[in-house]
Amino acid sequence: MSDKLDVRYTAQLARLELSEAEATRFQTQLSQVLVYVEKLREVNVEDVEPTAHSSALHNVFREDAPRDWFTSEEALQNAPRQANHLIIVPKVIE
Repeated sequence: MSDKLDVRYTAQLARLELSEAEATRFQTQLSQVLVYVEKLREVNVEDVEPTAHSSALHNVFREDAPRDWFTSEEALQNAPRQANHLIIVPKVIE
């Protein structure tokens, strides 16, 4: 893994504007994180069983059962804009 991951390129992908001081500081911090990741790769995990969680989980969801819900008119009651029984929202993707 390269410790020279380009912070400026990553910031550009995230649409962040970084000052020169921030870019330098973040490059140093990122390099330290990548050095630590390389250190973790040295740990022998051959006999460790893969897990998604460190503790056992059980289903915590309620039973999926039908129940009364809003009518169309109730759901649209507080909508700022509506048309044809639909909520009109601002366009966010061009």
